[in-house]
Amino acid sequence: MGKRLFGTDGIRGVAGQTPLDPQTVTALGIALGRDLHRQGLGSQPVLLGMDTRESGPGIAAQLANGLKSAGVSAAFAGVVTTPGVAYLTRTGNFAAGVMISASHNPFEDNGIKVFAKTGYKLPDEEEHEIEEEIFRVLETLPAKSLDSAPLDQTYPVRPYLDFLLSTMNTQLDGLELVLDCGNGAASNLAPQLFAEAGASVTAICASPNGRNINLGCGALHVESLAREVVARGADAGVAFDGDADRAIFVAADGKTVDGDAVMLIAAGQLKTDGHLGGDVLVSTVMSNLGLEKALQSLGISMVRTPVGDKYVLEEMVRRDAAIGGEQSGHVIFREYATTGDGMLTALKIFETCVRRKKPLAELASGLTVFPQLLVNIRVKERKPLEQLPGVASEIQACEKALDGLGRVVVRFSGTEPLARVMVEGPTMDDVENWAGRIATAIRGELG
Repeated sequence: MGKRLFGTDGIRGVAGQTPLDPQTVTALGIALGRDLHRQGLGSQPVLLGMDTRESGPGIAAQLANGLKSAGVSAAFAGVVTTPGVAYLTRTGNFAAGVMISASHNPFEDNGIKVFAKTGYKLPDEEEHEIEEEIFRVLETLPAKSLDSAPLDQTYPVRPYLDFLLSTMNTQLDGLELVLDCGNGAASNLAPQLFAEAGASVTAICASPNGRNINLGCGALHVESLAREVVARGADAGVAFDGDADRAIFVAADGKTVDGDAVMLIAAGQLKTDGHLGGDVLVSTVMSNLGLEKALQSLGISMVRTPVGDKYVLEEMVRRDAAIGGEQSGHVIFREYATTGDGMLTALKIFETCVRRKKPLAELASGLTVFPQLLVNIRVKERKPLEQLPGVASEIQACEKALDGLGRVVVRFSGTEPLARVMVEGPTMDDVENWAGRIATAIRGELG
């Protein structure tokens, strides 16, 4: 049986509604606590962290209440990034870590990501076991009186910032940077971090009010960041998403530098430094064909995985790869981290600019992007693509027409009721034509 609550990045939904209603969240706390006892870890606390959504404190309290019912204590780090929770979990005396965030989603949504004591996200098998336990708990858990008092912060975040600074070999002295914090988890942390790293910092969208997270800002909306970088004559800018596990960059001319370009820059520097084990980079099916070609020119091979930084990391571990990530800005430096980390990525990229004495735009110029289009189609249900004759027919026709000079990827979102169609090809006309045809077929059968 497949998982019903956990998606590609934990549990996600509208705060207060199933599966993020108080009863289910409390049941998750109980199920996680029982799982930890089965592993002999029940005597150690679970670290809880959250982004800036107004629903975060309530969910944290419900989780702590459930854990307590299972005989497991909780420590609360307050507002912190997802990679911050992963780092603090694996370096502290914790049985597990939980991040409360819906990443790039609007404030109405929230989510729960669980990390093992190693700092890695739970494998699918363990998530499934916890899910089954949740449903067993819900059979007897009362639906009332499940809320508990708000938590006080009991665990400091400062060790995480100190760790990030320790990864640097070169200070960022002389760099003028603009940081778009997305009114999210990086709002207080990123300006402090980059100032301590030596940069001159201007922070925008760093005044969270519980409802403005990702609102026209952050990694999915870099327009205001680009304007600010150009207006200030800054060297570069970087935008974080709500939980700061990803970063999208802006060069001095205001042009976007996405995760593909960042991975090319980082992999090239790691190879130069002799730290690119196996001369391999792991990315997903969504990365542009241009990245694959550019890496080949550097003697670096690229391996693709399904979408999700969790799957990228699993493949990185299998291949002992030093770097991997996603076009969307999740980049994993496995020497330092067990998950994508936007602030770490920004430190390493800007450090490379200083070391090479080259602006970001020049470093990114080695990537020639193939025309690519991503179309999202809202669907009422999900069915295997092979069971949709019209869709399968259009995909096959597209692959035949491109004849090795492009790619087509059709998949369902792991977090939203969407089908995603990505087409790459030699010309934008080809890409738009085939993406439109496949999207129309999907609307006709699932819309």
